[in-house]
Amino acid sequence: MLFLLSTLSTLTCDVSPSTASQGGTILRSRGPLHEDNTRMKTAGMALEQLSEVVQRCQALPDDSYTTEDHNIFTVAGRTCIEEGNSAQVLSIVLDEKNQEIVRCMGWNLLPPLIQVLLKKEDKNLPQCLAIFNHLLETCRPKELLIGLLEQLEQDDPDTIVESLHLLLKPLQKVLLCLGGRKASSLGMALSSVLDQVAKLPLPHTKEQEEDDVFSFCRCCTDMIDFVRPFVQEVRHNLLNNEMQSETTNRTVGRQGKDKEDELRTELLKFCMKSLSHPLLEVHLKDPDTLALSPLRTFATEILNILGSIGESIAGLVHQPLLKRKQVPGFLEEEVRYPKESLASLAHLVFVHHLAADTFPTVFSPVFSLRCNIEHVSLLLSRTEESKLQKGLELYEKSLVRVEDGSLRADLLEIKTFLTVPQNLIKVMTICPKHELRTKGLKVFQLSIDKFNTEAKYRFFQYMLKTSNHSGVEGYIIKNIKNQIDIALQPGNSNVWFEGVQLMPLLRKVLILPDGPETDLLQYLDRIMESLNLLRYLVIRDKVTENQTGIWTELYKIEDTFMKPLRVGVNMSRAHYERELQNTMEAKKSKAKEESVLSVSVGGEELPSMTPESQIQALHSALHTFDMIESVLARIEELIEVKDNL
Repeated sequence: MLFLLSTLSTLTCDVSPSTASQGGTILRSRGPLHEDNTRMKTAGMALEQLSEVVQRCQALPDDSYTTEDHNIFTVAGRTCIEEGNSAQVLSIVLDEKNQEIVRCMGWNLLPPLIQVLLKKEDKNLPQCLAIFNHLLETCRPKELLIGLLEQLEQDDPDTIVESLHLLLKPLQKVLLCLGGRKASSLGMALSSVLDQVAKLPLPHTKEQEEDDVFSFCRCCTDMIDFVRPFVQEVRHNLLNNEMQSETTNRTVGRQGKDKEDELRTELLKFCMKSLSHPLLEVHLKDPDTLALSPLRTFATEILNILGSIGESIAGLVHQPLLKRKQVPGFLEEEVRYPKESLASLAHLVFVHHLAADTFPTVFSPVFSLRCNIEHVSLLLSRTEESKLQKGLELYEKSLVRVEDGSLRADLLEIKTFLTVPQNLIKVMTICPKHELRTKGLKVFQLSIDKFNTEAKYRFFQYMLKTSNHSGVEGYIIKNIKNQIDIALQPGNSNVWFEGVQLMPLLRKVLILPDGPETDLLQYLDRIMESLNLLRYLVIRDKVTENQTGIWTELYKIEDTFMKPLRVGVNMSRAHYERELQNTMEAKKSKAKEESVLSVSVGGEELPSMTPESQIQALHSALHTFDMIESVLARIEELIEVKDNL
């Protein structure tokens, strides 16, 4: 009985029209039957309204329809498509008498049509596709462009991919219909397309790219297909301009060239944006790793487009040093050629060897390095790992082509030859990725190897003054020791790493930054390398020869380095022994107090340590002081022995 009552309550009560007009209550259905009936009534009313407005507009002169006519056509037409009356809409749209109406108002039907086309499984798909194609043939291009671009805007990655694949061909067709007025519209379309592509996840692994799991590669292919006819048009125009005679009507030629420049500018902007994203953010696979790489193909196509529209790849790579001619157009130089895009281009050319056949070989390795270091400086100043990696790769490829010991000291007067090492230090010391830190150190050493002796000397001076990092300073001191060793070899004598010139450099090395109060643990790398250098000099250089000048300067070194260091070791040992004793006593009494040891890294205090960890750290510190003292004592013994010879 309850089930029967429940079922009856969902049905609509029959009420006569007279009862309704007298204010009688009508029970509304809460079931699917009523919803279907309502939808059918809505669709029927919409179809009736559409037919009426079309019939009324047939009697009006061309393009004299009111705002109300546009609104009724739009709402009724969209409702018909949404409610499944696409066949009737198709009949109206194809009717010969309605072509002017369709030309003026048909583009308003695009939103529901495109939704059906994106779903693909809709039963009205054939009719909707026919309507869509007819609108592309009939409607005005400018309005179609607006309608298509509006439908291009999506947020879901899967929908973005399908929208691009569906709409790029129609967009291309519409733009080609605009003739000489298409440049700005093409720019607007390309900007929208790139904004949509930027929302997609990038393929980073070989498998992701090979299987195109995000359909990103498919979108890249679609974009290249989209711009191809416009690239061909610009290329054709450029060839024609080259063939034109000097006597051609200059006014007409100038007007035509302005339009060509606008189209060329929009394509240039597309290439520059593509170089920045995605090409600067993805890692291209070598042919040995992935024989058919869609991303590598996309990068190659972008470079080909640049060549086709009259841009010199070599000129773009070397743009930081070459004075470019003033190019007509509304873009300023740095907007026309964004620095990140040019850095990405240089990476593609020098690291991946794309467009290598178009790149002249007349440029010397030093000149190419001089240009590329501007790109390297930009990339290494960023924090994104993809850009840091590309900066390191580009710098390495630029350096390996340069002969060891050939870079002159005057290059250090160029700002970027000093800022790049500073950026390298940041990569080597604070980059979270171990592979990049290791790569940074390798490239740092490679850059040192390329300097001649004077340049190395001045570079070491600069780094000791500015690095502010014990590990880096220790590494520089180790390099100084190696250069001194080379200079002391028979036949390798030079004025920079022996004798009078060496002393100012040694004074910067053999000194404690804060005297006896220097934090020996913080400066451990620098101190140990300084001691190793001093020990080497005492052993290698004879008192009678004094090639390095160490024996003349030794009394000063003892006052500024060795004696303060011994005092510092004693002070530090006493402090840490006292801390160790306090910690062990606290552990024995099991007192629940805060850790007595404050451990800090880079000026930031670390969380409190357990007593066991404190004791271990204190023992390690004491062992370090013993090691410093042992090396220092050995040096003092060597000096005494040498003095007595």
